[in-house]
Amino acid sequence: MKKLDRFIIQAFLGPFILTFLIVTFVLMMHFLWLYIDELVGKGLSLGVIAEFLGWGAATLIPLALPLATLLASIMTLGGFGENNELLAMKAAGISLPRVLTPLIVLSFFISVGAFFASNNLIPLAYDNIYTLRDDINKTKEEISIPTGIFYDGIENYTIRIDSRDEKTDMLYKMMVYDHSKNLGNLSLTIADSGSMKLTPDKQNLLFTLYDGNTYEETPRESVEDTLYTIQKIGFKKQEVIISLANYAFQRSESGRFSGEVNALKLSELSTMRDSLDTTYAKVKVYQVRNLVMGGGLTYAKEFDTTISKKFSKSVDLNQIGKWRSAGEKKIAYEQALAQMESALTLLDNYEIEEQQYSLPLRQASIAWYRKFTVSLACLIFFFIGAPLGAIIRKGGLGTPSVISILFFVFYWVIDISGKKLATDGSITPAMGTFVSSLVLLPIGIFLTWKSTRDSNLFNPDKYLAILKKITDLRKRNRETI
Repeated sequence: MKKLDRFIIQAFLGPFILTFLIVTFVLMMHFLWLYIDELVGKGLSLGVIAEFLGWGAATLIPLALPLATLLASIMTLGGFGENNELLAMKAAGISLPRVLTPLIVLSFFISVGAFFASNNLIPLAYDNIYTLRDDINKTKEEISIPTGIFYDGIENYTIRIDSRDEKTDMLYKMMVYDHSKNLGNLSLTIADSGSMKLTPDKQNLLFTLYDGNTYEETPRESVEDTLYTIQKIGFKKQEVIISLANYAFQRSESGRFSGEVNALKLSELSTMRDSLDTTYAKVKVYQVRNLVMGGGLTYAKEFDTTISKKFSKSVDLNQIGKWRSAGEKKIAYEQALAQMESALTLLDNYEIEEQQYSLPLRQASIAWYRKFTVSLACLIFFFIGAPLGAIIRKGGLGTPSVISILFFVFYWVIDISGKKLATDGSITPAMGTFVSSLVLLPIGIFLTWKSTRDSNLFNPDKYLAILKKITDLRKRNRETI
């Protein structure tokens, strides 16, 4: 590797890694904000939260990597132009395509890495995220009993306390309803005071109650039984143990969500598409046959018989629509109306069946094509960012950041819109996934062509001169008139 190539690559890698980390961090904060309600109040350890955010950061690669490539390329070439390094290279006889050659090779490797990340890392990340979310949702919130209200956050128990001493953690005027037998309010414990703590294994909650009574009502043996027996037991000290089996986070094995579309690799998506396509083709044949028969053609092979057999009589087209009697006309219209209603009912049912077959097929196709869109976006954004940097000749994070965000938002809006239209079936999955790249590709080609010709595309004096010419031309036309 020549010193010039090494210098250019080193100048690119620094901003690329920095911007990739910054963009990932910003997007991860947005990811955390979306799921903050599921994480707070569950008593989760920092390790579980860090793992959840780490897998979430892996799913953000399709957004972070193209933006980092765009911003780093603008900063690198813009810095070369601002420091006159690009001018020195051109003065030494080094053309702009030669300057871009090592960066093109590097961006190609970045695109290859993006493909493998989309095909191997991201499905694994989605599988682990789905598993962690399911485990977290099964974990109940931490127990925090407020004062003055009936608290039912503990399974099979309802508790009320009047007041709490923050210094000694003593609870006063306690009421504990035991619903563990699922027979209603048959067991009530009232205590003057008490305390609450976890057992050493953190699997049970221990209530120590002082100076109170336990009231237990004997359930009736039958509906006709009108006798109510109540038992009152007084105590000076009583302990109530409540199991907390579902309150601690319990990790389950991953792989339970490996069948989800986002958790599948390219080969698995191909198998899924083939299976769904075969099933959907059979369903369509069945639907068409039923619709034809429900629409009035009672025999499924009517068209075949008309072609294979010769008939001695022909139909007089002039007689179509003419009826021998009003009763015959009424019966014909009633039959046609019944057949149309039957066909409409079938179509309504088919609309529901379409969601069961065509929607998963479109989703699988979209996920298959999106394995390649990240790689393609990295290349296209490089060929947009590098020429832009060479033209505007501004380095740093100021101007390049503004331009990068504008281009990325433009790309992101088109990409999201295309994906939604493809999911709804308005356009094909291929068109929906690649429409953003097809829109930006001509822009990249145009900017690359202008940069190789040393164009002053973003020179404000150029546009002011054009505007002045237009103004002068309008003045001359007015004077002529």
